[in-house]
Amino acid sequence: MGARGHMDSLTQIVLGAAVGEAVLGKKVGNKAMLYGAIAGTIPDLDVITRYFLDTVTATEWHRGGSHSIFFSIVFAPVFGWLVWKMNKKEPATWRDWSWLMFWGLFTHPLLDAFTTWGTQLFWPFKIRLAFQSVFVIDPLYTVPFIVFLIMAMFQKRSAKKRRKYINIGLIMSSAYLLLTLVLKGIAFPQFVKALERQAISYSEINTRPAPLNTVLWMANVDTENAYLMGDYSFFDTEPISFTSYPKNHELLGKWAINDKIKRLIKITEGWYTITEKDGDLYFNDLRFGLISLDDNETQFAFSYKLVPNGGDLIVEERPKFKRDAKRLLAALWQRMWGN
Repeated sequence: MGARGHMDSLTQIVLGAAVGEAVLGKKVGNKAMLYGAIAGTIPDLDVITRYFLDTVTATEWHRGGSHSIFFSIVFAPVFGWLVWKMNKKEPATWRDWSWLMFWGLFTHPLLDAFTTWGTQLFWPFKIRLAFQSVFVIDPLYTVPFIVFLIMAMFQKRSAKKRRKYINIGLIMSSAYLLLTLVLKGIAFPQFVKALERQAISYSEINTRPAPLNTVLWMANVDTENAYLMGDYSFFDTEPISFTSYPKNHELLGKWAINDKIKRLIKITEGWYTITEKDGDLYFNDLRFGLISLDDNETQFAFSYKLVPNGGDLIVEERPKFKRDAKRLLAALWQRMWGN
């Protein structure tokens, strides 16, 4: 399921390489792609925080500072200077390399903003930007982009075709991102209509694409005591059905005022349920749905075990298994073509 909902590394490498090429390909050829690709992966190095911070803090930091305009502006000249020193023979200046680094660093969080997790583009301000119109891995975005990038790679640095291929790749992928916003706009009212028809009163709806495509859409619906989850494919002929998951917030008891719980609630933007299993409490993040499309499924993709430790809690993220992912993909493929 991609680590914690950021656009997969391959996609960021492709975008970075294309941006690098667009900025500096004429002067330095394939090196522009190489350093663009490196710039495009730098923001995700924040995942290393998981090894020396607790689960909650690492989750808060993720897609924070390194995914901001501030970071791009401050570090572009630093990385630009390093690359310039290493490539003195190239006709590119410190300013050229810094400009390449800036666009490589900046387009990374820009793309991440379209995903479910979103990104703190305006860090240190605590605003999270999440359009929720693309899943973290989307072949329709990445595959055509790779094809044009490879075609450009084999052209001479001065060739017109090289520019053309890169531009087509950038335009097509960007147009697809805008299309996903349109598709989201078409799917959303379908959920609203279904809730009205079923006379369900609710306070909020949150929609997102299902993994790997933008044909199947999923919705979380906030009602008084439960969250409803439903899905809708553009090929559907049957009405949308919703499954109910009790909030069970009262199960938290005395832990409701615990600092880590408060921070987890903030991370999930209030979309969470509490479940009890074999005497253990679990905190479930609803924004990424369940690990399968099975109606009886109760395991959420992002779930945290709450382990009491003296007067405090230890929060452990529950592991995900490859077999779950495989099963989910097969089910999604089937569900995508309509109910």
